[in-house]
Amino acid sequence: MAVAAAGKAQSAPMNTLVLILDLIGTFVFALSGATMGVRRRLDLFGVLVLSFAAASAGGMARDVLIGATPVAALSDWRYPCISLAAGLVTFLWSPWIERLGNPVRMFDALGLAVFAVAGTQKALAFGLAPPMAAAMGMLTGIGGGIARDVLLAQVPLVLRAELYAVAALAGAAVVALGSWLQLPTLPCALAGAGLCFGLRMMALRHGWHLPVALQSGGDGEPPGPMR
Repeated sequence: MAVAAAGKAQSAPMNTLVLILDLIGTFVFALSGATMGVRRRLDLFGVLVLSFAAASAGGMARDVLIGATPVAALSDWRYPCISLAAGLVTFLWSPWIERLGNPVRMFDALGLAVFAVAGTQKALAFGLAPPMAAAMGMLTGIGGGIARDVLLAQVPLVLRAELYAVAALAGAAVVALGSWLQLPTLPCALAGAGLCFGLRMMALRHGWHLPVALQSGGDGEPPGPMR
């Protein structure tokens, strides 16, 4: 009984941290999805659908894979309320949000960092080994962006952007490594989020990216000029 009580006492701060990070990430990614919807001149319903999809897809995929069902985005009223509120705010005050300077990329980078950390923490809390928990953190971070881009009929950002999934995996790995080394949770979470956000913003600023496949002709030679 004493061991069980101690376990509950230790897991309570972890659960609170995961919830806070999840809700922050939900709001930020919802802003990102809604802003993209406004730019595409979608109606109010379309903007709200896009904000919910961008905010929830990654977390839903993570929860299904780790067995945290029913998924938080559908069982906890705070998730849809926050994502829909962010979509409504963006729809009504998009000119103000646009003044922030390329808000989609900034919100996306911040959401990526927060979700990567929160996803890793939740996977660890459900007993996954650190490497698999880091992979779940990466999935949490990139899932919303993939859903947003697919709904807008464009190639997902994760497949063509500068250090997107790699940045998420780096931040998630910091959290997973900190758990394996039994380091304090909050500093590891802040370090992981900071690394992910910093890598993503530096990649955007300096054009860092992974090698890109070169298109070649049927004989293996680079293609000639387009005719």
